Amino acid sequence: MSRIGKQPIAIPNGVEVKLEGTLLKFKKGNLAKELDTKANVNVEIKEGQILFSPKGDDRQSRAYWGTYRALANNIVVGLTEGFSKTLEINGVGYKAALKGKVLELSLGFSHPINYEIPAGIEIAVDKNNVIVKGSDKQVVGQVAAQIREFRPPEPYKGKGVKYADERIIRKAGKTSKK
Repeated sequence: MSRIGKQPIAIPNGVEVKLEGTLLKFKKGNLAKELDTKANVNVEIKEGQILFSPKGDDRQSRAYWGTYRALANNIVVGLTEGFSKTLEINGVGYKAALKGKVLELSLGFSHPINYEIPAGIEIAVDKNNVIVKGSDKQVVGQVAAQIREFRPPEPYKGKGVKYADERIIRKAGKTSKK
């Protein structure tokens, strides 16, 4: 039994949910998202809640049961609250600046790195923090990972781009013999 799949999703005010065959459509204002549940799970909308159940007792249906419930919940949370990831930039001379729809990063290379901000994503820069916000959890995580990939933190001094809640395990440097 899926512990996640059994939990109903409460539909908040302002979010419209429609079930058309196997397609779940979510809408809030001008934002719209779709989730195709294929033929693996049953979906019901009752009394302001979305309920999921497996179609059969096979392993595939039970695996998709919790997955589709989690995906639908992420869409609802994204439409109402949104998702965000915070990145920290550590290092002498390392900085970030926002220029229109381009994030300019100075990360110790001979040239600045210009990152085009994708549609549906907002980026804010506050001193040495870069905050990535959006309504799609997967896209927010992917953008944060791409920015971190430009200069991942190194284990000796901790210089680079890291997640705010990431902990870097430091290594001891070289020691001289006496």
